[in-house]
Amino acid sequence: MEVDADVLVVGGGPVGLMLACELALAEVRVCVLEQRAARTEQSRALTLHPRSLEILDQRGIVDRFLRRGAPIPVGHFALLEPRLDFSGLDTRHPYTLFLPQAQTEELLEERARELGVEIRRGHVVIEVAESEGGVALWIQGPEGRLRGRARYVVGCDGAASVVRRAIGVGFPGSEATLTAFLGDVEIAEGSDRPASRTGPHGAVLAAPLGEGVYRFVVFDPLRMHATKSEPVTLDELRSSLQRILGTDFGMRRARWLSRFGNATRLAERYRVGRVFLAGDAAHIHFPAGGQGLNVGLQDAMNLGWKLAAAVKGWAPPHLLDSYHDERHPVGRALLRNTEAQTRLIDVSGPGLSLRGVMSELLGIDAVNRYLAGQISALDVVYPPAEGAAAHALCGRRAPDRALEAARGATRLYELLHAGRYVLLDLAGDARIEAAAGALRDRVELVRATVTEPQCELAGVDALLVRPDGHVAWASDAAMRAARADDLTEALARWCGRA
Repeated sequence: MEVDADVLVVGGGPVGLMLACELALAEVRVCVLEQRAARTEQSRALTLHPRSLEILDQRGIVDRFLRRGAPIPVGHFALLEPRLDFSGLDTRHPYTLFLPQAQTEELLEERARELGVEIRRGHVVIEVAESEGGVALWIQGPEGRLRGRARYVVGCDGAASVVRRAIGVGFPGSEATLTAFLGDVEIAEGSDRPASRTGPHGAVLAAPLGEGVYRFVVFDPLRMHATKSEPVTLDELRSSLQRILGTDFGMRRARWLSRFGNATRLAERYRVGRVFLAGDAAHIHFPAGGQGLNVGLQDAMNLGWKLAAAVKGWAPPHLLDSYHDERHPVGRALLRNTEAQTRLIDVSGPGLSLRGVMSELLGIDAVNRYLAGQISALDVVYPPAEGAAAHALCGRRAPDRALEAARGATRLYELLHAGRYVLLDLAGDARIEAAAGALRDRVELVRATVTEPQCELAGVDALLVRPDGHVAWASDAAMRAARADDLTEALARWCGRA
């Protein structure tokens, strides 16, 4: 038997499912291979950040997640006070959405099946090898050994990625030097809102999971040198909570106990030939600030439309390489800020002093906004194409501004629901339509006016927005004379030839 698809995604967690949705939206044949027989009910991650909510909004599915989750207008940096203020961020989603990972995965799988994605559970990939014109896989499935064949393969298969090992990509970094632990337990009493407390005896992050179950994440100096393989016990959790908080909340029974460490690694390459890496297969770190799942979803959003363009045959030569060029620096920045947070979570004597200084800095609005931009991923800016004359908006996430178009009132992110390029003509320039005319299969031309005054689109005459919501090209009055030629070059650079 053989599994055949344009793209085989190895790993059916949230990152793999998000990528599969992007590919299927572009009518690419995609199959997800997941070794688990069923979705896990356990949730290591609990939050979706503003940029993740934006990309779900760009595909018209964010309401599904908002109905299930609880918005919280703050984030945290190393559990410090004051909190990071997301409420002032320039986005329609200025909050963290409290939503367990198991529910995020459930909703993404629901969407993937709507789009016709084939999901094969209980399928373990054993070997991956690039072959002429494609990639070959050997798979152990419920009914025996299978051969897989695809034009491209993406490893979304976690820290121990079989795909990454098979293509020989190094995973340099550091081993764990400390551990923390978590417990999902039934308790007699507790708040209905997430909270944290830090003091000389340790730090605890606590969050309600519903139905009388509470998540405690514990950073206990007396237990931080336990090995990751040492099982967590209910007595250990109870003892640490009593010492740090003075109560165990009347805990009765544990649903899940787990220990995790601060091993930090970044794949040397996110692409080797026809094989790509995303999510934890590309980067691992201490789960500080709840960023791992979110950065993985954003990896998938960056890669999906580029792979689809390659499958359809119109991807410009540099497009697939741009995945590594754009996302590898994001992974490097992720590791930098999580390592900094790991140092700050140290609540020993010197650690408390450092936390005190950093807490004072977080009280400065500019510092708070800077770190909120990092954690939320709203500050990600991709470099312009080499040699391109770049407008200040190029590489940035496009602002989701209200528009008036022929279809009526809309907003920019609504125009991205189909996963295509959007060329926004804000000046009524016939040359813009002429330049895009032969690329209508991949570029949607929209003539509109901006109905929000004094925003960053004031003075912008035209905007080419990538399917992932980042600006590929922009023009203003100062560029009017060369606009048609610049746009023609930008369309060729990003959208290929007709």
